[in-house]
Amino acid sequence: MATEFHNLQELRHSASLANKVFLQRDYSEGTTCRFQTKFPSELESRIERPLFEDTVKRLNIYYAEAEKMGGQSYLEGCLACATAYLIFLCMETRYEKVLKKIGRYIQEQNEKIYAPRGLLITDPIERGMRVVSLQILLMLCV
Repeated sequence: MATEFHNLQELRHSASLANKVFLQRDYSEGTTCRFQTKFPSELESRIERPLFEDTVKRLNIYYAEAEKMGGQSYLEGCLACATAYLIFLCMETRYEKVLKKIGRYIQEQNEKIYAPRGLLITDPIERGMRVVSLQILLMLCV
């Protein structure tokens, strides 16, 4: 009865027919990038609470990993200073690698869990890391 989308590109294209739900940044533990895990009431009939919470918790873990300072981060900083930041033309930072990992995770979650339920997660990087946007798609009848 509902139109089936053949890929996420078609689903994204139809996103203009969507209501949006936003998960705000959680600043209760400082300025590190983490998002609220509160389950929005708009999603009650769309997705099970544990699936949703698992996705947000996993995103928070990935962002904590990206912002973690370690030897590699310090080495990247030293190399950046020594080369007047030209090193970043030749290499990808650990932070950028984790952001790509997050993008792949969101893509996978959309394909396996959210799209079949008429939902679509937007990567927070597209919203300036301020919110996680969930679009509730209106399925067109055929």
